[in-house]
Amino acid sequence: MTQDDDDVDSLVRKRIRALRAAQGWSLEELANRARMSQSSLSRIENGQRRLALDQLLTLARALDTTLDQLVETAGDDVISSPVIDGAHGVLRWPVKADPGMTVLRQRMTDPPSDSPARLRAHPGREWFVVLSGTAVLLLGNRRFRVETNQAAEFPTMLPHALGAEGGPCEVLGIFDRDARRGHQGDRATSRED
Repeated sequence: MTQDDDDVDSLVRKRIRALRAAQGWSLEELANRARMSQSSLSRIENGQRRLALDQLLTLARALDTTLDQLVETAGDDVISSPVIDGAHGVLRWPVKADPGMTVLRQRMTDPPSDSPARLRAHPGREWFVVLSGTAVLLLGNRRFRVETNQAAEFPTMLPHALGAEGGPCEVLGIFDRDARRGHQGDRATSRED
């Protein structure tokens, strides 16, 4: 075994123990769920028993995770830098865990336009948290004030627009793949959404 193999082996064992503890399960409870003996599970967690693929699959299912998640390692690219879009006043961070998602930081100064031509609708979901100021979310026929440290989540098939109220507002938003695609064309014509 190489040093890298030892590191992965140790990480997987710690992850099994941490996932079990996070569920509040004893060794006995996880062993029962995984249909293995408590002593086998204890030896796996403590590094006294070799990790076998069939046992890892069984443990992943019992812990309600996937084998990929159980054995994944953190790469060297834990920290990401934003892509700066100065023309539209936004910072974008790609989400590495799901390449289809985007994190966007945006500073807004204008209220949202309630003109039907300015409301956008497209497939997807969005989530945002207000970092400072007050945001106004127009969603269908409703108007929501979202204060600092409050968050909103909504399906983007509802016509929507976002803007500031009473001064500058900064938001941090997360767009799924479809919502991101729906907004890419909007960025060229509007900063509200």
